[in-house]
Amino acid sequence: MFGVRTVAGQVFLLQLAIVVLLVTAAAVSLVLQGRRAGTQDARTRSFSVAETFANSPGIVAALESPDPTAVLQPLAEETRKSTGVEYVVVSDRNGFRYTHPDPSLIGKHIIGPYKEAAEGRGFTRTFTGSRGPAVNSVVPVQRPDGTVVGLVSVGITVENVNALANRDVPVLLGAASAALVLTAGGAALVSRRLRRQTRGLGPAEMTRLYEHHDAVLHSVREGVLIIGSDGRLVLANDEACRLLALPPDAEGRPVADLGLDAATADLLASGRAASDEVRAAGDRLLAVNLRPTDARGGPAGTVATLRDTTELTALAGRAEEVRERLLLLYEASARIGTTLDVTHTAEELAEVATPRFADVVTVDLAAPVLGGEDPEPDAESGPVIDMRRTAIAGAGADHPFHPAGRDMGFAPADPRAEGMSSGRSLLVPDLTTTHAWREQDPEQAARILAYGGHSLICVPLHARGVVLGMANFWRVRNPVPFDDDDLSFAEELVARAAVCVDNARRYTREHGLAVTLQRSLLPGALPEQSALEVASRYLPARAGVGGDWFDVIPLPGARVALVVGDVVGHGLHAAATMGRLRTAVHNFAGLDLPPDELLARMDELVSRIDQAESADGSATAVTGATCLYAIYDPAAGTCAVARAGHPGPVLAPPDGSVEIPEIPAGLPLGLGGLLFESVELRVPEGSRLVLFTDGLVETRERDFDAGLAVMHQVLARTDGSAEQTCADLLAAMLVTPPVDDVALLVATTRMLDPGRVGEWDVASDPAAVSVVRKEVGRWLTDQGLDEEAFATELILSELVTNAIRYGVPPVRVRLLHDRTLICEVSDAGRSAPHLRYAATTDEGGRGLYLVAQYAERWGTRYTADGKVIWSEQRIGAGEHTAFAWDPELLGL
Repeated sequence: MFGVRTVAGQVFLLQLAIVVLLVTAAAVSLVLQGRRAGTQDARTRSFSVAETFANSPGIVAALESPDPTAVLQPLAEETRKSTGVEYVVVSDRNGFRYTHPDPSLIGKHIIGPYKEAAEGRGFTRTFTGSRGPAVNSVVPVQRPDGTVVGLVSVGITVENVNALANRDVPVLLGAASAALVLTAGGAALVSRRLRRQTRGLGPAEMTRLYEHHDAVLHSVREGVLIIGSDGRLVLANDEACRLLALPPDAEGRPVADLGLDAATADLLASGRAASDEVRAAGDRLLAVNLRPTDARGGPAGTVATLRDTTELTALAGRAEEVRERLLLLYEASARIGTTLDVTHTAEELAEVATPRFADVVTVDLAAPVLGGEDPEPDAESGPVIDMRRTAIAGAGADHPFHPAGRDMGFAPADPRAEGMSSGRSLLVPDLTTTHAWREQDPEQAARILAYGGHSLICVPLHARGVVLGMANFWRVRNPVPFDDDDLSFAEELVARAAVCVDNARRYTREHGLAVTLQRSLLPGALPEQSALEVASRYLPARAGVGGDWFDVIPLPGARVALVVGDVVGHGLHAAATMGRLRTAVHNFAGLDLPPDELLARMDELVSRIDQAESADGSATAVTGATCLYAIYDPAAGTCAVARAGHPGPVLAPPDGSVEIPEIPAGLPLGLGGLLFESVELRVPEGSRLVLFTDGLVETRERDFDAGLAVMHQVLARTDGSAEQTCADLLAAMLVTPPVDDVALLVATTRMLDPGRVGEWDVASDPAAVSVVRKEVGRWLTDQGLDEEAFATELILSELVTNAIRYGVPPVRVRLLHDRTLICEVSDAGRSAPHLRYAATTDEGGRGLYLVAQYAERWGTRYTADGKVIWSEQRIGAGEHTAFAWDPELLGL
C-alpha cells in the first residue's frame, strides 16, 4: 500500500519529509529562542539582585567592619536562596571574597573580570567561573561620597539556563510523533479510497465503463451538452436535441450557428459557470447549468445541463406572489393601528397597500366615525351616505382623485353605496366597460380614466357589525387588472384595518366623553374675590384625561381657599373621582374648617368610598389621591396650608426671592394612620403663590428636583402678573406635550386696606352694646356706608348681645369693607348659636332670625381661641331695612 510507485506511497513520503523538516526547524528554533530568552532573563535577574544587595542599608558599614564575612555571609546566603540565583559574592574592591556559597572559597580572589566595577561601573557578562560557565553581574558598593568600598557579584550558571530552555523539547518530540502517526493514517485512508473508487479497473474495463455511461445519457430526461474551449458543440444527448431543436449535424458546429436564442447561445458559449439560469427556447423556459470540464484535469471546455422549467416557473411565480401577499399582510399587522387615532389609522392602511398591491389607495370614512360615533343614516339627506375622504396614498401631484378632508356622498345608484349598506365588496376589473360607478360624478370618472385608472376594488371597513367606511384600491400604472384573488387579499387586509379603525373610534368616543366630563367638573370660571389675583392652567396628558384638578373657593371674612389635587390613573373613572373629591372639598369648605381638619375629613371620606366600592368590586380604589389645601386671609396677610401627599407650594415674595415653605407632607388620602399638620405662613402683599401637580415638574427626562430648579429660575427672573407667570412656567417647563396631567394655579396676594378694617373690644356688660353701636355707626359714615348703617347696627346689636350673654370673654368686633360688608363678633366660647323660629308668646329668640333676614349670609367659624359669628351684607342694599319691622315676620 505504501509502495514508492503508488500515489499513496509518494504522498506519504512527501508528508513525512515535510513533517521531519518542520519538526527539526521548530526544535532548533525553540531551543535557540529558549536559551536566548533564558540568558536574557538571567542577565536581568542577576543584575537586579546585585544592584539591590549593593544598595541595601548597612552594606557599607558591614564592609568597613572588622569581620565583614561574619555580617555579610548570612545575608548573602539568604538572598541567594530567596531569589533563586546561583551565588551572591561580596568582595573588596581588589577582588578578594568576603562571601561565597562554598565557604572554602571565602578569602580567595575572584575568577573573572571585576576591575570595571571597581572603577564605579556595574556590568553583566557571561564568563567561566569556579562553578562553570555563568551569567555574572558585578555592581560596586559605594560610599555616600562615591568612592568604591566593595563589589557585589551575582550569577546564574549556563547549565541552569540551558535546562530551562530544553524542558519544552519533549513536548515538541511528542507532537512530531503524533504528526507522523496522523500522516501515515491519512496516507493509508487516501490509498484505500483511491482503490475503492477505481475498483482496480484497467484500460479495457474503463472503456467499457464509458460505453455504459454513454448509453445512459440517451435515456435521461435532462439535456446534456459538452462544448469545447473553442465554442463548438462536442456532444449533445437526445434530450438536449429535443429541448433545443438542434439539427442532426449539430455536433462539431459552433454554438452560435445552431439557430438558438441569442441569449441562450451566448450563455452556452461563454465558458463561465452558471447555476439554474433561465433562458427561452421557443415556447419553453430552460434552466441552464454550466460547469467547466477541466476542473479535475480533463480537457478544456464546458458541460451544460438543461431542464424544462416551463410549468415549474409558472408555479414558482404564483408561489412568490402568495409569499409577497403573506408578507404584506404581516407588515400590515405591524404597521396598521400603531395609534388610537382614526385618521392616522386610515392613512396607515393606504400607505401599506401602495405600491405593492395597488397604485392608488383612498379611504373614505363615515363622518360620525371620525368623531367616535357609530355611523347612522342622515335623515335630511335621505339615501345619500355622507362620507369623508380620510386618506389617500400613491397618487402623484396632478392626480384627479378627491383630496383628503373632502366631504363626499354616495348616491344609491353607486355600487359603492350598495357595498356600504350591504357590507359586500366590489370588484371592477375593467373600469372602461362599467358605467354604474360613473353615474355619481361623470366628470370625475372621466378624469380618473384619463389618468390611467383601469381597475378598482372597493372593500367596506366592516367591524363588530358596523360598516365604518370604504377602502378603494386603484390600478393605474400596473397594467394587470384586479382578479378574484386580489379581491380576497384586499378583504383580508381591510378586515384587519377595520378592527384598528373601530378601536380608534371607540377610544375617540371614550376620550371625548372623559374630556367632556372633566371639563364639566373643573371650574369653568374662577369666582370673583378681592384677596388674590388668580390664574390657572390645566393640560391633559397625551395618554388621556386624568384626575388632576384645582379650585378657588371664597370663604367668609374675605378669605379665599386654594385647592390642588391629583387622582391616580386616567380615564373616565379618574375624572369622575376627581369630581367627587372636588364636590367634597366644596362641602367641607362650607363648614369653614382649618386645612388640617378638612384634609382629615377628606381622608375619612376616601376610606369610606373605597370600602363601599371594594365590597361590590365595581370600581377602582380612590386611595392614593393627593390634595393641597390653603386658606389665605387678606386682612392678616397669612396663609394656612396643609397637604396630603401632594407637592408643597412655591412662594415668590415681591423682593425677587423664591422659597419652598416647609409643609409636613402627610400621607395620601385614604391611607389613614397619621394626622395632617397645618402651617401658617406670613405672606407679603404682592407675593406669588404657586400650586401645581407633579406633571408640571416631573417628566421621563427630568426628575422632580430638577423640575423645581427650573421653576425657581422662571419665578426668579419674572415678576409679572399671575396670568403671565402661568404662561412663563408652561413655556419653560413643558417643551413637549406632557405625559401626565398638569394643573397649575398661580395666585398673587393682595392685602385688605387697613383703613377698611374696623376693630373694637367689647366689655362683658350689656350696656357696652350701645357704645359699640355708636362707634360702628361713625366708622360706617367714614366709609360712606350710611345706607347700611341701620341694618349693620341691628346685626351687631344682636350678635354682641348674644356674645355677652352666652359667650366667654373677651368679646371683639371686626368690620371688613370689601366687595361686601362683613361683620364679625368673636368670643372665647365654643358653643354656637342656632337659628329658630320663635312663637308669638316667646319673649326672645328672634335675634338670629333678624340677622338672617338682613344679611346675605351668616355663619360660625371656629378658631384656636374660640369662635367667630359672622355675617355678610351686600353694599347698597339699605332699602331692605324696612323688612325687619314687619310685625308678622317678627312674630309680634
